[in-house]
Amino acid sequence: MADFQSIAATGKSIERVLQACFEEDEPAPPSKTKARLIRSEDFEGNGITRPALSVFLYRVGVNGVMRAAWSAVGSLDGRAHLPIDLHFMLTAWATNAEHEQQILGRAMQCLEMRPILSGPVLYPGSNWAPNEAVQVVADDVSTETLMRTFDSLDADFRLSVAYIARIVRIDGKVAEPSAPVTTVIAGATPSLTP
Repeated sequence: MADFQSIAATGKSIERVLQACFEEDEPAPPSKTKARLIRSEDFEGNGITRPALSVFLYRVGVNGVMRAAWSAVGSLDGRAHLPIDLHFMLTAWATNAEHEQQILGRAMQCLEMRPILSGPVLYPGSNWAPNEAVQVVADDVSTETLMRTFDSLDADFRLSVAYIARIVRIDGKVAEPSAPVTTVIAGATPSLTP
């Protein structure tokens, strides 16, 4: 079962899939493009070696559609199950516009060809169940929302595309059985009469 590490493990899984695609078909030759998870501070560009594709988690939201179903499962197995959606922004970094567009195009092609991350593709940082999978699909985000995201990062706008990874679960620890209930009555004598 996935645990609290599933958020980071999903980001690392996306990073690994994209890196494998870049190694298979380099989008900005003759350089070697790197896929890299980043933090908001990295948008200043100092820590990103070009050419690159940054994978930035900009929003985490509870999946309202699956919340009730997983709560019902939790009432049966005694564990918490929180289904979440992870919103990522993929941003291309290169020394020219053509390479940035090729990097983003290759990343989109890659995720369209492999929209389901499961089994050995999932980064081992979380306790994934053998049947768990994460779907990565393009997120319908307006240009205005992207611009506001860059404004809040205090960074110049860069060519980017949004993706959503769903449904990632954060499961609680295994429920421990409670001690059996026993009633002790002190000073009473047993009676055989009803």
